[in-house]
Amino acid sequence: MHFHVLTLFPEMVSQGLSESILGRAAKKGCIELEAVNIRDYTENKHKKVDDYPYGGGAGMLMQAQPVYDACAAVKERIAMRRAEEGTPIPDAADEKGELPRVRVIYVTPQGEVFTQQMAEELAREEDLIFLCGHYEGIDERVLEEVVTDYVSIGDYVLTGGELPAMVMIDAVSRMVPGVLKNEESAETESFQGGLLEYPQYTRPEVWHDRPVPPVLLSGDHSKVEKWRLEQSEERTRQRRPELYEAYSRTDRAVSYLSKDRLSHMDMLEVIRRGQADVIRAEESGVLLHDRPSGAWMLSASDEDMGERLLSEIPREEKELLFLVHQAFLRDSIARRFHRNLVNECIQAVYTRKRPPACAADFMVRPLVPQNVDAVYESYHAVHSRTYLLERIEAGEMFGIDENGRLAAFAGTHAEGSMGMLEVLPDHRRRGMGEALEACLIARQLEKGWVPFCQIFDGNEPSLRLQKKLGLKLASGRLYWIS
Repeated sequence: MHFHVLTLFPEMVSQGLSESILGRAAKKGCIELEAVNIRDYTENKHKKVDDYPYGGGAGMLMQAQPVYDACAAVKERIAMRRAEEGTPIPDAADEKGELPRVRVIYVTPQGEVFTQQMAEELAREEDLIFLCGHYEGIDERVLEEVVTDYVSIGDYVLTGGELPAMVMIDAVSRMVPGVLKNEESAETESFQGGLLEYPQYTRPEVWHDRPVPPVLLSGDHSKVEKWRLEQSEERTRQRRPELYEAYSRTDRAVSYLSKDRLSHMDMLEVIRRGQADVIRAEESGVLLHDRPSGAWMLSASDEDMGERLLSEIPREEKELLFLVHQAFLRDSIARRFHRNLVNECIQAVYTRKRPPACAADFMVRPLVPQNVDAVYESYHAVHSRTYLLERIEAGEMFGIDENGRLAAFAGTHAEGSMGMLEVLPDHRRRGMGEALEACLIARQLEKGWVPFCQIFDGNEPSLRLQKKLGLKLASGRLYWIS
């Protein structure tokens, strides 16, 4: 994980992040920090980077040119590093086609509030650029040119963006493999699973007449885990009622969806993988919003509940994507949102603990950005080249080569389902599709996920492949609506 901080005070950042856990992680090579002095890129001989704002007003404003050039220089170094690592990125360029796409985070009180979920999302990036403002801010024109994310750590004003950037880097780094000694600790701390952390105790057993709770001394791990969960729930209920309400919704959602696990594995998995917002959960229906894909996912036991769930979805959004589990929801969406493009699917779920044995023996490799055109030309179920490129850059698409050309590919969609499987005509009936899906299943099992996929109704070859690999087919249908 590579962090790049554009700042007027690079020593403040580098020294602040050089100690303790992050310092050790940097020495081990788990993370890398580059503090870039914006003054080094000014064209002013006095290293001046600010000027008076047009229209008057108090204070000074950081100029566009040094910020833009500093950001461009960092992106050039990122491109060179990736090329040296063997992953050239001519297709991962910005709008001008010159520099790689990298998320540039401007730390500002005007941004989206930073959360643990955002930390987990950012931890999946290879590079992050943080832009730290000072004085009265930065010329709006360069912000519009380079910034991808506006993020705040709270509703208050600081003297500069360095402290917020360091806070975010600390939180993101803890999600990077190898940074923490105990790999489970990042998963059990405050805000993981929607609950605050349970109380902790160490020696002595009695301090100021306060004993350690007896259950922690019992040696019974199941009782300890149960006590810790109860304490986390109670602490969250008392101290953060809004978090507890969200946790309760999740619990209700899982209870409803688990009544038919195969049919609802898509919704259960986006919850379990921590990428879903549970908007509403009742005994007779659930509404989720999957953050990576932007999809609204619904299941309801009756039409009345279905209408109530649909009423929670903001109608002003221009691009709405739905995944629903009942035909009456499909029809209601067509009426309410004027959406008619429907793909009917069958859900298949891999319920075993070990990956399937695959008779075919092919070299499966991760796709790289320059493969996007070959994928886009061959795969017609997804009509967005940008989306395919995003999945490749996320490391979620794989392929098989033959005679120096891409012969087959598959990947994992943003919401977590396996798919995008295509074997080019000249290479079919040789087991390439089976080898690719077996690879995807193995990767998801390694992450502790339940692999699942969704097959267009009538795609008999794909259904036969799922049965061959040991996936179980759900009894009902689901509908993607865009």
